[in-house]
Amino acid sequence: MSLWSRISDAISALASGESLATVFERLRTPPERSVAFAIAVIALGAKMAKADGHVTRDEVTAFREVFQIAQEDEAGAAKVFNMARTDVAGYREYARRIRAMFAEDSTVLSDLMEGLFHISMADGSYHPDEDAFLHEVSQIFGQSETQFRALRARFVPDAPKDPYTILGVDPDMPLPEIRKVWRKLVRDTHPDAMMARGVPREAIRLAEKRMIDINHAWEEINRQTVG
Repeated sequence: MSLWSRISDAISALASGESLATVFERLRTPPERSVAFAIAVIALGAKMAKADGHVTRDEVTAFREVFQIAQEDEAGAAKVFNMARTDVAGYREYARRIRAMFAEDSTVLSDLMEGLFHISMADGSYHPDEDAFLHEVSQIFGQSETQFRALRARFVPDAPKDPYTILGVDPDMPLPEIRKVWRKLVRDTHPDAMMARGVPREAIRLAEKRMIDINHAWEEINRQTVG
């Protein structure tokens, strides 16, 4: 059964009149957590897509890029997107429920934020309202300002691109300590590690860009320090 079939089943199981947000309460353990992850990104992404006042074709297409949606599953993905967009529940409620679900592994919340940043940049621009939305969701998720700036540096063209920000380290940190941070990021980005914490196989392509970014940042820091 595909991810989107499982998502449709989860939504269909909800009693009539329940908010889409309540689905998160039903999906706390593997393998259902991968369904929760997908719904979380799409639900918050749909709310964010309204932050700049309109939903573009590019933003909708971005969901395909994150989740590799097969043609036969597009209707199910669109259903989740439209339910979230029209749901009366606000994004803060979604974010709080999502944080509670993944409270034992904050790395999952970073994965979620990464998917949201990808969607926010799908139309080639980064609207101030999208920045405010992402910043508040990041705070609800319990992320630090350093973590948020690192994500923004990787995705937003106009954001500072210094390698220390991307790795989330201080420039004064000794090189061996920076290496430890980089190695942990590499371990956390491995597809097996991501799937183990609930990221669907369909969304593992999120790891590709992250691995490139953190490796380039480490190489630049190492070159500047050693060279």
